[in-house]
Amino acid sequence: MKSGPFNLNWLKLTSANGGAVALNNTPKGAESSCIHPVEPPKVAVPDRIKLNQLGFTPNAEKLAVVPAVDATRFTVVKAGTGEQVLSGDLSAGAIWEPALESVKLADLSSLSSAGDYELRVAGVAEAAKFSIATNAYDAVNAAALKAYYFNRASTELLEANAGIYKRAAGHPDTHVLIHASAADAKRPEGTVVSAAKGWYDAGDYNKYIVNSGITTYTLLAAFQRFPTFFTAQSLNIPESADAVPDILNEVMWNLEWMLAMQDPNDGGVYHKLTSKGFNGFEMPETDKSERYLVQKTTAATLDFAAVMAAASRIYRNYESQYPGKSAQMLAAAKSAWTWANANPAIYYSQPSDIQTGAYGDNNVSDEFFWAGSELYITTADNNYYTGLNTTENADVPGWGGVKSLGWISLAQNLNSLTSAADEALIKNRLDTLATGIASKKATSPYGVSLETGDFFWGSNSGALNQAMMLLEAYQLDTSKIAYRNAAQALFDYVLGRNATDYSFVTGFGVKSPLNIHHRPSGGDGIAAPIPGFIVGGPHPDHYNDCGSYPSPLPAKSFVDEQCSYSTNEIAINWNAPLVYVSAALQVLAP
Repeated sequence: MKSGPFNLNWLKLTSANGGAVALNNTPKGAESSCIHPVEPPKVAVPDRIKLNQLGFTPNAEKLAVVPAVDATRFTVVKAGTGEQVLSGDLSAGAIWEPALESVKLADLSSLSSAGDYELRVAGVAEAAKFSIATNAYDAVNAAALKAYYFNRASTELLEANAGIYKRAAGHPDTHVLIHASAADAKRPEGTVVSAAKGWYDAGDYNKYIVNSGITTYTLLAAFQRFPTFFTAQSLNIPESADAVPDILNEVMWNLEWMLAMQDPNDGGVYHKLTSKGFNGFEMPETDKSERYLVQKTTAATLDFAAVMAAASRIYRNYESQYPGKSAQMLAAAKSAWTWANANPAIYYSQPSDIQTGAYGDNNVSDEFFWAGSELYITTADNNYYTGLNTTENADVPGWGGVKSLGWISLAQNLNSLTSAADEALIKNRLDTLATGIASKKATSPYGVSLETGDFFWGSNSGALNQAMMLLEAYQLDTSKIAYRNAAQALFDYVLGRNATDYSFVTGFGVKSPLNIHHRPSGGDGIAAPIPGFIVGGPHPDHYNDCGSYPSPLPAKSFVDEQCSYSTNEIAINWNAPLVYVSAALQVLAP
């Protein structure tokens, strides 16, 4: 176990009023003093085997985390019969620092026959059940995508499509007020506008362009990579009977809202549509609070430009179903690009009377890169490409860091780029990132690339975004199987091979969250939450949202309680890489 900065987390601080103060989250103005070290958590041996609770495709890498008991071997038997089908050596025991767990790894990869199995290790009381199936991830992919339908604003969810989760229409958003922060001569404060449809952002009922940007794009990128898979899919949404793949119908619900968020007078895009504060855990139709368009920003405008340029490429193939939409979206993207270049540093500043999510971003170089990349690909205008800062390396994307979305699109469209683009450079950017991620997996006691610093707010989406980048690099060079295996490991992590023993996707796995921070799931009177949502996952900073947590350790600091917006909330940008990765591992299964 390493010493050094990690152990500083266990120093106890006190504030001027005597309350505890987190070391890395001291309130502004608080005076703190170290009074004595608190006994840090000790290394523990977990009491159960951890693996992907949904199972595996036949030829995938199949790893399980096993408590570091004395046993050196494992066996696998057929469920129900006890017939042994595999045995093998466990790895040497080692400590995974984010959880301070002493564990070993069992490699089950040589077992490829479809069926139900049990993994047994002497000294571990409970066998771990798992399955192998050719369609192992079809259901979770469909549920993760249909979760967007359940988060639609401005519409009734009918029983025919929503089943027990049917609900009345809420937030029509046809009477939205221009907030003072967004007012100008042509749209003064209090001007009434309409911006219907879209998806509720997370556990709340507000809608944010910045987060919709990465979300909508990731779903479009998934479709572009795997069009056959998604075209064959039926989600039973109201549009399922038409000739458009359901994923594109669902995305259009949000695109139409995004289009309404652009000021038609100048091309700038409003940062968010929101009430002034977060409402309680009620159903959408009971929330009658005023809704506002708040401040135009450079980040929102560039995210909008990127998404619209990307969407224009894809929907041009569905002109008969969506007449004029492709051209409208490209024109909107160009108008937004023009506004952003004229206003390159308009950063979001939360008005004093608004308390909802900020999604603030004071560095928009990545948004310029992404938007420029998408406009270049769509228009084939070399001026967009030559304006890119291609010295930027790829990294793991998030709502506040989107440059790698540009690298993804450039890679996905290599065959149609002009001669101005450097194909080798584009490939190298993704390959370099993937090599670094995969190398961490190779040395991890948990067989996963996650380290202590990866446990931040929404850590599960960070894991899945790592997996998405690995799979993009793998598709550029399918000889690099380590990339696919590292992505599989991250997918396994969110579905049960983790220190909490949860599958973090509602409705899937042996143990999944039941009390998510999601207003419709909390207000509908139904015990089980809407299926298909991935929760944020463990991280050690909780902002006093839920009192005590079972553990302060980064990989264990999670609680399945509605109050835990820091670990148990859902968000549209977190579900999007779940859709991408589950589709990719299904389609790319060896």
